[in-house]
Amino acid sequence: MAAKKQQHAGSHKKRKRINSNTDEANESRSNSKFVASKKHKSDSVGKEKTNKAPATGRERRLHAKELAEARKKKRKRHYTLEQELARLWEKMRRHEIAKEDRAKLVTEALQKMKGKIPEIAGSHISSRVLQTCAKHCSQAERDAVFEELKPHFLTLAYNAYAVHLVKKMLDNASKKQLAGFISTLRGHVAPLLRHMVGSVVVEHAYELANAAQKQELLSELYSTELQLFKDLVSLNESRLLDVMSKLGLQKGSVLRHMSSVIQPILEKGIVDHSILHRVLLEYFTIADQSSATDIIQQLSSPLLIRMIGTKDGAKVGILCVKYGSAKERKKIIKGLKGHIEKTAYHQYGCMVLVCILSVVDDTKLITKVIIRELQSILKELVLDKNGRRPLLQLLHPNCSRYFSPDDLASLNSTIPFLSLKDQSEASSQTETSKVTPAESESKEDIEVAVHEVNNDKTSVDDSDLAESGKKDPFVRRQELLIKSGLAESLLDICIESVGELIRSNFGKEVLYEVATGGSGGILHPTLDNKIDSLHKAIASLAALPKSEDSQEEHVLENFHSSRTIRKLILDCPNFASTLWEEALKGKSESWAHGHSCKVISAFLESPDSKVQNLAEKELQPLVDNGILKNLKPKEQSTQ
Repeated sequence: MAAKKQQHAGSHKKRKRINSNTDEANESRSNSKFVASKKHKSDSVGKEKTNKAPATGRERRLHAKELAEARKKKRKRHYTLEQELARLWEKMRRHEIAKEDRAKLVTEALQKMKGKIPEIAGSHISSRVLQTCAKHCSQAERDAVFEELKPHFLTLAYNAYAVHLVKKMLDNASKKQLAGFISTLRGHVAPLLRHMVGSVVVEHAYELANAAQKQELLSELYSTELQLFKDLVSLNESRLLDVMSKLGLQKGSVLRHMSSVIQPILEKGIVDHSILHRVLLEYFTIADQSSATDIIQQLSSPLLIRMIGTKDGAKVGILCVKYGSAKERKKIIKGLKGHIEKTAYHQYGCMVLVCILSVVDDTKLITKVIIRELQSILKELVLDKNGRRPLLQLLHPNCSRYFSPDDLASLNSTIPFLSLKDQSEASSQTETSKVTPAESESKEDIEVAVHEVNNDKTSVDDSDLAESGKKDPFVRRQELLIKSGLAESLLDICIESVGELIRSNFGKEVLYEVATGGSGGILHPTLDNKIDSLHKAIASLAALPKSEDSQEEHVLENFHSSRTIRKLILDCPNFASTLWEEALKGKSESWAHGHSCKVISAFLESPDSKVQNLAEKELQPLVDNGILKNLKPKEQSTQ
């Protein structure tokens, strides 16, 4: 057995050795073939490379450029045309080119683009060429471009490059063309407003539109009926409540439709456009408590800063401040951090600051975020038309001398269903209106709502403004003016720049309020010493002699300063006595002519008997000689 096993093992090993030899032979043959073929292939590839590969770096760059151009030609249908247009554009957009040469280039470019404008308008190169052509071409050429683009305006409105061309065409469009464009937007206003690019086109058309066209764009966002049927609403029904009253629309369906339009826009953060601000204002007039509160919660964020740049947007901001909770107001104020200066100088944004200073009870937060930033630019604010308004609101709240009727109306605007939230009957009505059938929402209910809103718009009471604040308005003003140090800084600015402020159109008003101590004497008695210093500073200017060589007018002869000093004499007896003793005593006859005579006669017209007695001895002879005119008692009381 052992011998058999050895023989078997030996034979197995022998077969294995034979197989290995044959395998090696086969391998060597195959390898030799492979090597030979490999050498042959490498030689052919080397020859190809020597024939095609560029030798120098410049040739390699040119070769790569040619390949890129070839790829672009395959990918872009009108690539060659775009290159030709780009070369023409470089010439036509130069400032030094003659009008005739530019007109020829524009005509040539339009000829090349004819029939292809809608296709190439979405390109970043062609769009710029078309904008330049639309700006400098003739009216006939512009009309031809408009007609070619007309069927494609909606498609182009969604394109990031073509949108600029659409805006340029609208800027140069005739009234008929603009009306035609707005009619093409029918049924697409809401989807466009939800689009980051498309919303720009709707806003631009809204800004260029007349009142009827604006109403047409807005009405589509109110309800599906107005979206489907045209000319249901005339200009007489500009407000949503009037539209609902005329057509008998159900409040529930209108609220649902408007919510479906507004919510996606707010979620995407597309809040910069005035058309949306108008829609939000109309929404607040019919929104119930929960719906209005939801919108206010969404807007109580940095989003609000982007809205307060328009008239309606500022009104929405004021409503959010007035009806927001303490937490929401805190978010709004913190969102304004770093933007206070820009907001204060803005025509509409400054009114939101005025509302915050008048309503919000958290004076520590206001001092930290708003007052500190205002203090760093105090002099510039005092001299600015809009910047002075927050300061004047603190010194003399809701004064019709400084705020227009529109400003006061916006400060006193209300959300009907939130302003009635304390009344149980009104709140129960709003709750049941969600559940009641459509028949219950009759025209009479809508007319009652219209009447309530009209009453809210016409009433302008100072007490209404502070309805959302629990703190006493006088205490709030004291904390913001005195404790924050704002009033002291303001007095320092007035004393340092008294000559500049009293001669300026806007600065004189702040100076007057500070010099009189503010409404209700809010600056007294804490800052009495500094107020006296301001009085002396004004009196020292008035004591300066007349000088014909001086470039500046004397404060008693300047139009603005003479009237401010006269008013201070009538309203502030302390100032009147200081001015008389330091500047006018014994010199009144020399100032009894021109603008300065009104200042002198103010001593006799003063309601304070001490002021009258102070100057009567010196001024009565001037009255007797006809140099000064003394008001009669009846006129004096009227004054």
